[in-house]
Amino acid sequence: MSCSALRHETIVAVTELIQNESQEIAELEAGQQVALREGYLPAVITVSGKDRPGVTAAFFRVLSANQVQVLDVEQSMFRGFLNLAAFVGIAPERVETVTTGLTDTLKVHGQSVVVELQETVQSSRPRSSHVVVVLGDPVDALDISRIGQTLADYDANIDTIRGISDYPVTGLELKVTVPDVSPGGGEAMRKALAALTSELNVDIAIERSGLLRRSKRLVCFDCDSTLITGEVIEMLAAHAGKEAEVAAVTERAMRGELDFEESLRERVKALAGLDASVIDEVAAAIELTPGARTTIRTLNRMGYQTAVVSGGFIQVLEGLAEELELDYVRANTLEIVDGKLTGNVTGKSVDRAAKAEFLREFAADSGLKMYQTVAVGDGANDIDMLSAAGLGVACNAKPALKEIADTSVNHPFLDEVLHIMGISRDEIDLADQEDGTFHRVPLTNA
Repeated sequence: MSCSALRHETIVAVTELIQNESQEIAELEAGQQVALREGYLPAVITVSGKDRPGVTAAFFRVLSANQVQVLDVEQSMFRGFLNLAAFVGIAPERVETVTTGLTDTLKVHGQSVVVELQETVQSSRPRSSHVVVVLGDPVDALDISRIGQTLADYDANIDTIRGISDYPVTGLELKVTVPDVSPGGGEAMRKALAALTSELNVDIAIERSGLLRRSKRLVCFDCDSTLITGEVIEMLAAHAGKEAEVAAVTERAMRGELDFEESLRERVKALAGLDASVIDEVAAAIELTPGARTTIRTLNRMGYQTAVVSGGFIQVLEGLAEELELDYVRANTLEIVDGKLTGNVTGKSVDRAAKAEFLREFAADSGLKMYQTVAVGDGANDIDMLSAAGLGVACNAKPALKEIADTSVNHPFLDEVLHIMGISRDEIDLADQEDGTFHRVPLTNA
């Protein structure tokens, strides 16, 4: 089945969501929102200065004394500096009184005040259509400048920017509005951002904004060189003295130069005669990709379904899947006779097509639609799975997979996937602190 065919179901479902969302926006624009009191003027009031206790209380005390109607408020604190903005309705005869009252009252708190009357009453918050996530170590001003210019080239407006990570990489989330929100309307912009990713030393991901981004999901990981750092079959081959031979075949398969079924059986033949106890030794030697425990733990906390689908071997991965509390695990089965590996696998091979099939099976079992799935992988064997998923993430991947993935992660930290999904480091750390699992490994510049 082609990649385009695999994505058909997802496109249809997302199209329906977009149409519903567009209808809701149209209704809002038709005036279905809270109205100003009769005779009131719309205004935006902003307050800024060093953050101090009592500023907000004093601000609203002045507004209350002047019967100001509050329509919307946003307050933020950044590095000790406060920014408070309110969209309000004011009686014309009280505009000067409000301005003077706020200025005099907040002067003692070191705050500056600006009151601006508005010509029309409209929503003060942008209804951003997309989210752009920027991840890097470091992220330079040049990176943001180039990204901002690329968005502007496609008439996309940056509505808000917030920091979402300070560890293990710097992460920024840009909410943007694009002129064409129809399916495929932002494809040219997406390709331009992807090209920029390869030019700059940062990862750039773009997704549609809205509830879907934080809804319940199924997240399915490839195992070798994705969830774990190594290749299980190469670790087994090392015990047989065939590591270099097997590694060469693996590399060709991951580049898409060999049929996976053929390459699997060719590599497994090299394991014939190994004592089955080697499996336990390899399982004990597995190293998780940095951030893997944090990623799985966080997804489990959020009630997401988690899975691993591997071209490796179930006998090695079962213990790991249980330890990480994964909901689903599928892998190949090594044939063992009289305590020895025969050099064969039993049952159907977990190949490129099978990975996509298992993703669909897991989604159906979880009661989820395919647009609610996320797939993470690194090689050509993951192409069908990432193509079928609602969001396909190429993780330190081969070129063949990057070409079809929705976004790529090119830093050696799996928890970047969480940030792409809209989960901030603060949220992760707070949850870890609450249950005593908080831990940060010192970062090096190597």
